[in-house]
Amino acid sequence: MKIKEAKYKYGGMFAAALITESVFWAALALVLLWVKGAVPGLRFERPGMMWLFTAGPFMFIVFALMIPAKNRRLERFASTGLLGFMVKDISSVNVTVKYILWRLAAAFAVTALVNPQLGSKMTEAKVEGIEVMIAVDVSNSMLAEDPRPDRITLARRSIERFIDRLRGDRVGIVVFAGEAYVQLPITNDYGAAKLFLNSVKPDIVPTQGTAIGAAIEKSLGSFDFSSKAKKAIIIISDGENHEDDAVGAAESAAARGVVVHTIGIGSPKGSPIPEYRNGRKVGFRKDRAGNTVITRLNEDMLKEIASAGGGRYVRASAAEVGLNTILDELNELEKTDMGTVSYAEYEDRFQIFLVLALLCLLAEALITERKGKWAKRLNIFE
Repeated sequence: MKIKEAKYKYGGMFAAALITESVFWAALALVLLWVKGAVPGLRFERPGMMWLFTAGPFMFIVFALMIPAKNRRLERFASTGLLGFMVKDISSVNVTVKYILWRLAAAFAVTALVNPQLGSKMTEAKVEGIEVMIAVDVSNSMLAEDPRPDRITLARRSIERFIDRLRGDRVGIVVFAGEAYVQLPITNDYGAAKLFLNSVKPDIVPTQGTAIGAAIEKSLGSFDFSSKAKKAIIIISDGENHEDDAVGAAESAAARGVVVHTIGIGSPKGSPIPEYRNGRKVGFRKDRAGNTVITRLNEDMLKEIASAGGGRYVRASAAEVGLNTILDELNELEKTDMGTVSYAEYEDRFQIFLVLALLCLLAEALITERKGKWAKRLNIFE
């Protein structure tokens, strides 16, 4: 009687695994390049997690290396003649199917994590909020590196986090140095607000100085006073080289029902102002006598402006400008109906792929590495 060699069939197993991997990547490309555009409202909640799909090729490599390793272990176990009697019915098909099920389970699990969503309908929701103008000092003194990395960079980062916390409020941006300009008219488009924020730099205003009064007047001109929404102005500045009647402007704003808050950024002890050439720091600004210019936080002036405007003064820390504290103050103001917004209501579909992953794992657990009755009859790869 001829004894059948007890050995896993590498060629067929490798081919089946390679086909599985190829089909998966073709299907993924189809979804990303065609299905996503053809199915209205399809999106992925966490597209940044798609890199986990790259675990698939590593699984394929491990499987391809595992087959020869299994055969080597069999050869060490007994001679070829004895293996046919001692290790009966080893199944290349079953081992390959178990791998394919593991591979599918991993793909379905990652898909569930990415969470495909479908927009089922458009929904309207009422939004309530207030109107806020943020006036940012962009004079050269805002380049001082107290706090790190510098005053203006810390201000921008804090304003961005502030915008992320707004819910239904309208926001605008004014920049000022010796003059004031409306950088962003008041809007509820937070994406646009953060985009315009990127250009808030000291060289955006040609005239140096600290015209806080002009910034307050520009902010007032940006409000829609026909709206009943509560209004507030937030001034972020070191308060140095103050030029115009900022206190009088704050009093005028308060008389019109607009609260003026101030945030002091920098240190009273002071810091030198860096000078840059072609994007590189080349030293510090000096006066005509050759002395290094030191810029200091003028807290008294900023406190006086906040008091005149019926608002609050907050001193920035090294990590946070203080906008979160001001936001808590703003949240205490009465919210006004700002109209309605329309948005697509998305339904999660991760449940389908999670169930498929669990079914694949369950099926894999039920399959042994020995041939069953049907596998013996089909004799595929065996």
